[in-house]
Amino acid sequence: MPDENSSRSSLLSLPPHVGIIMDGNGRWAQERGQIRTQGHLEGLKAAKAMVKAASDLGIRYLTLFTFSTENWKRAADEVGFIMGLVIKYLKAEYDFARENRIRVRHAGDMAGLPEDVRKDLQETCEATANFTGMQVILALNYGGRDEIIRAFRRFALRAFREPGVDAEKFLASLTETGFRECLDNPDIPDPDLIIRTAGEFRISNFLLWEAAYTEYYISQKYWPDWTKEDLEEAIETFRKRDRRFGGLKSQSGETVHE
Repeated sequence: MPDENSSRSSLLSLPPHVGIIMDGNGRWAQERGQIRTQGHLEGLKAAKAMVKAASDLGIRYLTLFTFSTENWKRAADEVGFIMGLVIKYLKAEYDFARENRIRVRHAGDMAGLPEDVRKDLQETCEATANFTGMQVILALNYGGRDEIIRAFRRFALRAFREPGVDAEKFLASLTETGFRECLDNPDIPDPDLIIRTAGEFRISNFLLWEAAYTEYYISQKYWPDWTKEDLEEAIETFRKRDRRFGGLKSQSGETVHE
């Protein structure tokens, strides 16, 4: 029988918020002599498995970098295929989300999505809004710089609705806390761990504001090959990191600032 204290300690050391840059679908397919879209199909299967694995492990928030603002530059047939997979995923996995009380959320520019994708995404987010299990954030038509620009616009519109606000007062009101409230999902904590697959050492415009003190884990495996064991290994590596958030550790183990 597992030790209760050990199980509690294991849960406490979990990263509450994990982000994944799911990379390598196209290369996975090409190395097998298949078309790139087959790689995206296999990548969807891996994403579904990873949502279940993260939920089983007790992760509270999982952000999946599904489609970036830069991905529109790809071939039209590949973009269309990916958007079709998103709709398929949202419809096929609703029962799983309901059974496991998983809340689906969105990060990114909703207005820039095709109408059918936007409709299904909004319906899924609304239908799962009261679920209290793990939250899965689909970063779709998402870019970190784009989010910051959109947040600044929200902040400015909010500020200048107040009477008597001039440029000086506006700048004085611009604080980190106030700005954060205008991000796509301000109530979600910053990611503790971001995983990138396919051996790439880039952040690729993912959660630029939120990832200021995030730990990174780079996997050489292509995304379609990822399993629950890979996620567990990434989390075990995270547990060994010394997170100081710009401070120093005192003899008691607490973070201090000098």
